[in-house]
Amino acid sequence: MAGPLRTQVELPTLDAAQNKRLKQLEEELRCLVCQNQNLADSNAELAGDLRNIVHRMIADNHSDQAIKDFLVERYGDFVLYDPPVQRNTWVLWGGPFLMLGLGAGVWTIIQRRQRRALAASANAAPIDGSARERARALLADTNADSPADDPRASR
Repeated sequence: MAGPLRTQVELPTLDAAQNKRLKQLEEELRCLVCQNQNLADSNAELAGDLRNIVHRMIADNHSDQAIKDFLVERYGDFVLYDPPVQRNTWVLWGGPFLMLGLGAGVWTIIQRRQRRALAASANAAPIDGSARERARALLADTNADSPADDPRASR
């Protein structure tokens, strides 16, 4: 059994300037179903209904701001692709800058620690000959005891 039939709604005709406004508004308004598509690109039923509402409001000579205000009142700021800066959107607008600053701060701290470690190792007392010979002997003993040199390890 087929789903319900959608009837074609007769929309008022628009002149060229009104059509341009309609296209611009369709690009600026978000589809509430698709979320990452604007009204112009969405095939969702709700997007079609919103396009019809915008079309009628333009035909009735409502301003672009009045149309946006109507849709925001009805659906919230989410319907706008470019939401206004207000208390509830501070994180949205400031979050990327906050993360950038935090990353720069962490990077700076790491760089300072590396510079200090390099400076400390450069200022360290040089190893005397007897300590160097002991280290070589220890390394030689460790390498001699490694299983890679043991012929029994390959079996």
